[in-house]
Amino acid sequence: MIPQKKDVPDVPISASEIVEQVHEAFELGISMVHVHARKKNGVPSSTAEDYAPIIDGIRAHCPGLVICASLSGRNVTDPAARSEVLSLLPDMASLTLSSLNFVRSASVNSPDTIQELTERIYAAGASPELEVFDTGMVNYLGYLVRKGLIQPPFYINILLGNIAGAQLTASHIAALERDLPEGALIALAGLGQYQLDAHLVAMGLGWGVRVGLEDNVHWDRDKRKLTTNIELVKRVHALAEIARRPVMSAEAFGQLGFYNRQRHEARA
Repeated sequence: MIPQKKDVPDVPISASEIVEQVHEAFELGISMVHVHARKKNGVPSSTAEDYAPIIDGIRAHCPGLVICASLSGRNVTDPAARSEVLSLLPDMASLTLSSLNFVRSASVNSPDTIQELTERIYAAGASPELEVFDTGMVNYLGYLVRKGLIQPPFYINILLGNIAGAQLTASHIAALERDLPEGALIALAGLGQYQLDAHLVAMGLGWGVRVGLEDNVHWDRDKRKLTTNIELVKRVHALAEIARRPVMSAEAFGQLGFYNRQRHEARA
């Protein structure tokens, strides 16, 4: 949502650029893709009109890939507007489990908004991509699970290193993991300079990884070299090979229950 061409030349903005990069990553081997849409001027968009060519293009060129659409609250707060993309029946949709501050902006997610988005995600046959930045979000996730508002399978991104969230330390990771729902699939993400370290930890624990320019635009710790989505995916594969951790296929991931039920049933 943040990088612009003038700062990061390889960030995909147009639908064709996004589809091309997803296709290249798909050929390398990825389990799912988390996508944002943008207007032509680079401003983030939540409209189905802007998402449609992205999702249609990915489906055409990456058969079987699980597609997760962002329902971010950074630029749009109204739940109906944020969830317009669900009319396109993506397989998953992101669900941030509380409000939080970033360095220069905030993502506003009131309890009512979270619960309404949850209802809309399931009504569209999709699954929530559960985004956790701090221990309070884990606690609220447990509340939603106990209320029956969120059901398995659970896919959880733990995002570490945000200035107002959990950090990449053993104590923080342990506190977050301790109270997650049983049987959850966990992926670690590190923001900015913490991305590589988060991936190394994830490899050691046998968890998944979230990777890409949304979280980090630099290749090196000193922030001297800009990177690309494809370079970052290739590095994850190299780490996985060293750690002897096989990469889950898109088909295997979808069969765990993350294909959109309505769309999958319609095809069948």
